[in-house]
Amino acid sequence: MQTSDLLTRALNFEFLSAEEGLFLFKHAATSELMYTANELRKKQVPHNKVTWIIDRNVNTTNVCIANCKFCNFFRRPGHDESYITDIETYKIKIEETFRFGGDQLLLQGGHHPDLGLQFYVDLFKQLKDLYPTLKLHSLGPPEIAHIAKLEGISHTEVLKALMAAGLDSLPGAGAEILNDRVRRLISKGKCGGQEWLDVMRAAHQLGLTTSATMMFGHVETLEERFEHLVWLREVQAEKPADSKGFIAFIPWPFQDDGTLLKKIRGITNQVTADEYIRMIALSRIMLPNVKNIQASWLTVGKQVGQICLHAGANDFGSIMIEENVVSAAGAPHRFTSQGIQDSIREAGFEPQLRTQQYEFRDLPKMTEQQVIEY
Repeated sequence: MQTSDLLTRALNFEFLSAEEGLFLFKHAATSELMYTANELRKKQVPHNKVTWIIDRNVNTTNVCIANCKFCNFFRRPGHDESYITDIETYKIKIEETFRFGGDQLLLQGGHHPDLGLQFYVDLFKQLKDLYPTLKLHSLGPPEIAHIAKLEGISHTEVLKALMAAGLDSLPGAGAEILNDRVRRLISKGKCGGQEWLDVMRAAHQLGLTTSATMMFGHVETLEERFEHLVWLREVQAEKPADSKGFIAFIPWPFQDDGTLLKKIRGITNQVTADEYIRMIALSRIMLPNVKNIQASWLTVGKQVGQICLHAGANDFGSIMIEENVVSAAGAPHRFTSQGIQDSIREAGFEPQLRTQQYEFRDLPKMTEQQVIEY
C-alpha cells in the first residue's frame, strides 16, 4: 500500500477498508491527512461556515445498572444520591434554555431497571404539550435496547412509540467502541455493538435522524477504531434514500478523571493533540457518506478544536448550557455563545447557528452569561 494512492482514492470518495485506514494512521503525515480531509470537507460542505448549536443536556435519571467503567455519573438503584428528574425541574431548565436562545433538549439518563416505555412516552408527551416548539434529541441506542428488553418488544416498536410521543432525533450515545471485546471490558451492561448498529438501522428505516460517536483512547486497539468507522459507514450506506441517517459523527478521547478504568486498571487518556487531529481527519476520510464531522472542544479544548476545523471538521457542537456526564470524568472546557463564535472566526471561518437537523438558524437575542474557561 502507498499513502498517496490511498489518499487519492479517498479524494474520489471511495470507501477505504479498515486495514487501509489503519495504514494511513500509521504512515501518513498529519499534514497529508489534514489536506485530504479539508479537501473532502470543502466538497461536502461547500461554504466557509462552521456550524454550532445552543442546547442543554438534561438527565432523566442517574440510576443505571450498566456499570460502565468510564462513567462517574451513574448511581446504583437505591443510592442516596439517585434521582429521577421531576417535571418542575424540566420546566425551569427548558425555560432557561429558551431564554438563552436554545430550542433543544438533549435528554438522556441511565439504564433504570424500573423505567419502561410508558415512562418515556408520558414524559415526551408532557414536555411537548408544555413546550410545542421544543426539540427532543433524546436517549440513544443503549437506552432504546434497554427499554425494548424491559418491554419484550422490538427496537422499531420502541422507536415508533417515542416518535409518536415527540422524539425528534436520536443521539449516537453509548457507541464508545463498537467491538464487543472492548464493550465487555468497559461497558458490559450495555447492548453489544451490533445491537447498537441495529437500533440505528431501525431508526433510519423510520426516517429518524441520528448521529454517531466514538470514544477512543482507552482499551481499544487501533484496528478496532477503524473497524468501528467501517461499521458506521456500512449502516449509513444501507439507509433509505429519503432518510438523513447519521447526520453527524463526533469522536472524542476518553476522559479518565476518577473513573474505575483509571483507578482499577490504570487506564489513562494518552491521546495527544496530534492524534486527535489525525482521528478527525481520518473520520472525514473513512466516512465519505457522513456529511458533518464535529470537533469535540469539550474534551480537547479551544485550540485543538480550531485546528480540527482545518482537518475535516465542519461543526463545533454545542455551547452546552448544561452537561453532566463527560464533565464528571474531567472534561473542563466551556464556551459562551459569543466565545464559540469568536473561536470559529479566529480559525478563519464564519460561525453559523444551526438546528439538530443542520438547518441554519438566525441568531436569537441571548442573555446567557456563562464564564468562558479554556
